Amino acid sequence: MTRRHHGYALLAAVVSLIVAMSVAIYAGAASDGGTAPGALAGPRPQHHPAAPASTGTWVGSWSTSPSAAEPGTETAGLRDRSVRNVVHTSVGGTGARITLSNLYGRLPLTLTRATIALAAADDSAAAIPRTMRRLTFDGLPTVVIPPGEQVMSDGVRLPVPPDSDVLVTTYAPAEPGPVTVHPRVRQISYAARGERTEDVTGAPYTEQVEAWRYLTALDVLSGESDGTLVAFGDSLTEGHSSTVGANRRWPDVLSDRLREAAEAGKDVPRYGVVNQGIGGNRVLTGGLGRPADNPSGLSRFPRDVLGRTNVRVVVIDLGVNDILRSPTVIDPGQVLAGLRTLVGQAHARGIRVVGATLMPFGGHRGHSDEREAVRQEINAEIRSGRLFDAVVDFDRAVRDPYAPRRFRPDYDSGDHLHPNDRGYDRMAHEFDLPTLKGAAPARL
Repeated sequence: MTRRHHGYALLAAVVSLIVAMSVAIYAGAASDGGTAPGALAGPRPQHHPAAPASTGTWVGSWSTSPSAAEPGTETAGLRDRSVRNVVHTSVGGTGARITLSNLYGRLPLTLTRATIALAAADDSAAAIPRTMRRLTFDGLPTVVIPPGEQVMSDGVRLPVPPDSDVLVTTYAPAEPGPVTVHPRVRQISYAARGERTEDVTGAPYTEQVEAWRYLTALDVLSGESDGTLVAFGDSLTEGHSSTVGANRRWPDVLSDRLREAAEAGKDVPRYGVVNQGIGGNRVLTGGLGRPADNPSGLSRFPRDVLGRTNVRVVVIDLGVNDILRSPTVIDPGQVLAGLRTLVGQAHARGIRVVGATLMPFGGHRGHSDEREAVRQEINAEIRSGRLFDAVVDFDRAVRDPYAPRRFRPDYDSGDHLHPNDRGYDRMAHEFDLPTLKGAAPARL
């Protein structure tokens, strides 16, 4: 199970001590690729003296995929709103930076203020006061994001613990809409009227939404982590049916396993784990619109995997929706060809690829013998070792041994397609952690 904040009073005291003693400024980046040097940004409103830059590696601690234009925001957007996103870190660091997206906006998005802070408690918009920092973009507090684009903030010095909640707040005085969003995220975030980005009480944040708006990544400057693991998939990766606010998706549990194994001195990779799952996502086909709602795995892979920070390994868990949502029985060869394309793109960047078998959906309204045969053929090729560098057998992990077309009853959320918390935990424990280590094999 994912560990949440354990003792916020203690956390606040420890963070305050670290902040008071902190003497480093951390370099960020202002390019989509996340590698170009950017302006330096010190913590505000508190003043801390500058000192020599710290060493470390930028890694992904949290991320999400922009997947839609938020309904109801097409004309007025979220005008005169402070949007406070709550995100959960996988790894910690001594500095932080964020990425904001206007992918689905039709006009430039102007944000006049952005802040980052550690959450004071679970399920709360309140911040630990001494952790509140203003963010800048190329040294400026205001940023204009063109339609269809994203921007990365400068780095800011902030001790960020692993396995903790972080608040990222932005203010748009005249947001034109529509708002770029990832909905149904199993986490409550907030909004407030007016410019409330530096409010630490959380009291003005009376609007609640189960979505992440604008924000698509949180990177940390880490002296312990080696890189980033991207979980790339559909609702089974996104965490559909897991407990809201509990961080019990399989990538969350995998992150806990990696951290605990490293703390125990085991030879495992030290990776940040980021979740690029989108509910209903398919390898081959995206939704309607330009840009498409719920873009296909093939179209979003360059952004959501190759474009993430310091990626070393990707876990691909896609294909079930290609089977279920196709109006006719899909050719398994098409799905496998799409997966091979993703593997080739990852290998071209030196990224190791772990493939997941497709989990059972017997009992679901979309199940049929023909679709089951497609699933079995795809899984046979995944298990053969010819497609991916390593395999995690999610099918084996959750299926009922007495009715292998179905979930084990104690892992089934009830819809016969998505796991419950216990099922997600079992999926994360199916990984052989050492197989996540290493680069992509050389292709001669």
